[in-house]
Amino acid sequence: MTGATPKRAPARDTAAIAGPGRAPADQPGTLADRIRRSFMGSVGSIVFGMEDGTVSIFGLVFGVAAAAPDSHAVLLAGGTGAIAAAVSMMAGTFLDVQTANDQAEAQIAEERARYEADPDQAEADARRRMVSAGFTDSEAATVTGIMSKHPDTRLKIAAAVDLGAGEATRQNPYVQSVWMFVTDLFAAAVPVIPFALFTLATARIVSLAVTFALLVILGIGRARIGHRRTLPTVIQTVGIAAAAAVAGIAVGKLIS
Repeated sequence: MTGATPKRAPARDTAAIAGPGRAPADQPGTLADRIRRSFMGSVGSIVFGMEDGTVSIFGLVFGVAAAAPDSHAVLLAGGTGAIAAAVSMMAGTFLDVQTANDQAEAQIAEERARYEADPDQAEADARRRMVSAGFTDSEAATVTGIMSKHPDTRLKIAAAVDLGAGEATRQNPYVQSVWMFVTDLFAAAVPVIPFALFTLATARIVSLAVTFALLVILGIGRARIGHRRTLPTVIQTVGIAAAAAVAGIAVGKLIS
C-alpha cells in the first residue's frame, strides 16, 4: 500500500472499542488487516480469476463427461486442467503486473528527464493543461509554483494525470499472482469435485448445480465491482459458461 500510514488510536480507545481482552479486528498492521486490504486491492483479479477458472474447466469437464466411461476419467482430466490453468493464470498475472509497473517507472523517468532538461517549458505545459481544464491563469500559476517546490510530488502528479502511471496504478505482482492462482484453482475445482464423490450420472447433475450457483455469485460480484445492473450481468456470466459447456460437449461427442 502506498500513501500515508493511518495513525493508530490511543491504546485505551482501541481497547474500549474492541472490548476487554480483545484486539480490534481492523487494527492497522495486523495480519487480518493486511489480508483484508490485499483482498480489496485485488478484488478485480479475484473475480476475473474465479470466472475464468469456472468457465474454462466447466467446459472441459462436460466435454469429457459426454464421452467418459466413468467419473474417474473426468476427475483426472478436470483436476489436471484446473491446476495447469491456475498456474498459467498465475504466471500471466505476474508478468502482466510486472510489465505494467515497469512501464509506469519508465514513463515517470521520461517525465523526470523532460522536466530536468527544460523546467520552464515543462511548467508552461502544465499551466496550459490546467487552463484548458478550467483553471484561471492565476490559479494555474499558483499550483505550478507550489509543485515546482516539490519536484518529486510534481512528477507523481504529472505521471498520474498525463500518463496514467501514478502510484495508484502500481500493484504488487506477487500478491496479484497469488490471489489469481488461489481463486482460479478454487473456482476451477468447483465443477470437478463432484466427480470425486459421485457416480458419473449424479456428478453431472451436482456439478451443474454447484457451478451454476458459483456463476450467479460471480455475476453479482462483477455487477458490484463494475456498478452494472445485476440481472443482465448474471445472465451474461452464466451464458458464457453455458456456451463453454456446449462447446465442450460438442467436441467430446465429435471425438468420441
